[in-house]
Amino acid sequence: MGLDSRKLERYLEDIAETRAEGSFNRKTGRRIRAVVPMHTFGHPVDLDPLVETCRRYRLELVEDAAESLGSYYKGKHTGNWGTASALSFNGNKVITTGGGGAILTNHDKLGDLAKHLTTTARVPHKWSFIHDRLGFNYRLPNINAALGCAQIERLPEFIRNKRELAQNYLKAFAGIGGVRFFTEPDFARSNYWLNVLLLDKHFADQRDSVLDLINSQGIKARPAWTLMHELDMYRSCPKMDNLDTAVDLEQRLINIPSSAILGEPHA
Repeated sequence: MGLDSRKLERYLEDIAETRAEGSFNRKTGRRIRAVVPMHTFGHPVDLDPLVETCRRYRLELVEDAAESLGSYYKGKHTGNWGTASALSFNGNKVITTGGGGAILTNHDKLGDLAKHLTTTARVPHKWSFIHDRLGFNYRLPNINAALGCAQIERLPEFIRNKRELAQNYLKAFAGIGGVRFFTEPDFARSNYWLNVLLLDKHFADQRDSVLDLINSQGIKARPAWTLMHELDMYRSCPKMDNLDTAVDLEQRLINIPSSAILGEPHA
């Protein structure tokens, strides 16, 4: 469910012009600055070929790791491949501080800059208030930080429970026709943040009926998010001509209950 590196490569071959200062879109003339792959529902995307594509076209890789805390790509935690990465601590994520998130980077200067900008860009001083650039107050309050620290202590337990729940779902749906439970790719170890059912293609038109049935039984289930290119504010933005895979998956995908509590062993 991640960004297709081969399709991206073909798209960039068609629309990108590489100059000394970077890559530009031939059709719009605008700079292409970054590739932002998302680890969808906690399942790591295949990163190595994306890194190579970014190198070739002089693009920054920024990992959307919001959903993948506790997920590993080829034995290494997600968030380590990009120039920077983002985690989410929203209330529905693997751990929470009540909202917000975190920036990850292995670049010291970039990390220092991020901390500077997110603390109002104030120049350190005993009593003077000088701000040397446009800054923001993104500081985490102590009470939220305390909640996050307590949650992090339980992260191994949460991941273990989520993976156990996923295995139970896999067994439960193994003998049911017309649907399959989505599992982690071979190169990854997923946190199974949000569990996924995929209806067979010839049942795609019944997705909403299935959602109505599940929810009528008091079980929360939902479709995938609306694709970005289908939202009104992005309809006029440049996009790949062929997005058939994303459209197909969106029509057949159902998210089912995934709380770590559901994976806790029962006495």
